[in-house]
Amino acid sequence: MKLFGSWRKESTPEEQPPFAGETTNDSATPSIGQGRKILVVDDNPVVLKAFEMKLNSLGFQVVTATDGSAAVSRARNEKPDVVVLDVNFPPDVGSTGLQWDGFNIMQWMKRFQDAANIPVIIITSGDPTKLKEKAIANGAVAFFQKPVHNEEFIVTLRRIIGQPKKAASNSAAA
Repeated sequence: MKLFGSWRKESTPEEQPPFAGETTNDSATPSIGQGRKILVVDDNPVVLKAFEMKLNSLGFQVVTATDGSAAVSRARNEKPDVVVLDVNFPPDVGSTGLQWDGFNIMQWMKRFQDAANIPVIIITSGDPTKLKEKAIANGAVAFFQKPVHNEEFIVTLRRIIGQPKKAASNSAAA
């Protein structure tokens, strides 16, 4: 099965580490996601499940959304530490009548104080030469082409969550 850019044989989670190249020595160091929440927004249930499994294995609490209105609502209510956001959504996704895409979702999040400063990582299967510059210009902190490369994503995630929150008033409440 191909998840996050590499082919691997199907096996039980106990047989392999959560990410290629990482060990599962949980007693030595706490997981990077301990006490952290991530919102993953994608219309593809396979992508959502893959991210959920990967991020849960790192200790993150994962919240998901499949359309723009749910994404903005969850970002405001759940106050995640990071949002992983797809760019492209089909026209029939969502019930609001708006044509959502990742850039619209980012703009809507900026309108609300409780979601405006959440770091956003863009993921897309679209053309990176056309989308990367626009994503960064709209405030994304990172950009990844699907399938996402495990190690690069984890390094980026560590860098992002290692930074202090801009809105630290809610960091103690969780």
